[in-house]
Amino acid sequence: MRALLVLIAALTVSACVAPTQVAAPAPALPPDVPVSVALAIDVANRIEPVAEAVCRAQSRNLNCDFAMFVDRDPRTGVNAFQTFEPETGRPIIILTVGLIRAVRNADELAFVIGHEAAHHIAQHIDAQQAAAQAGAQIFGSSAIERGLSRAQVIEAANFGALVGARQFSQAAELEADALGTLIGCRAGFDAEIGARFFSQLPDPQARILGTHPPNAERIRVVQETAAQVCR
Repeated sequence: MRALLVLIAALTVSACVAPTQVAAPAPALPPDVPVSVALAIDVANRIEPVAEAVCRAQSRNLNCDFAMFVDRDPRTGVNAFQTFEPETGRPIIILTVGLIRAVRNADELAFVIGHEAAHHIAQHIDAQQAAAQAGAQIFGSSAIERGLSRAQVIEAANFGALVGARQFSQAAELEADALGTLIGCRAGFDAEIGARFFSQLPDPQARILGTHPPNAERIRVVQETAAQVCR
């Protein structure tokens, strides 16, 4: 039974854990809103060396050579996420063109990029996968002990993976907000102005299985961190 449960947990990780996202898709923007990819390049060029320095200082064995790309497909909405280059493990930050349209100044864009870099520095993808697997094992074990069917055990393990990943995700977002604040400040941006970008996002409120914490809590973390590291 233990071997079966471990296998179930491994399978649920791939199904339930996705690259961390900073924003949910938002309503389509008017077609006449200008898209300044040049602004994104300028901000990225200022943020990248600072993020790399913070990464190397905090994570000795981590690949800190960030690559940043713009997804020009307008259907992808307002979003940004961090992932990896499969062959090399190089960290990649992807901004959608919808996000570049949505930011109102360089500080907001810098905050988003710093936030995504922070996810890599804190190794959140690996940690989220571990949290999902732990949740799957706990819920799956409970189902086995209650004598449930194989299908019910799989269902319980999948739900446990979801719970584990989502609970970790909220804490990871706040950690990335704090570390992203540090990165933005060191690059010469105003993190508190940058955090005003939250006002453009739907507020997830306080939901147990939500992927993101309430916007007010995120703003509080940025303000408290900025008071400590940005002045």
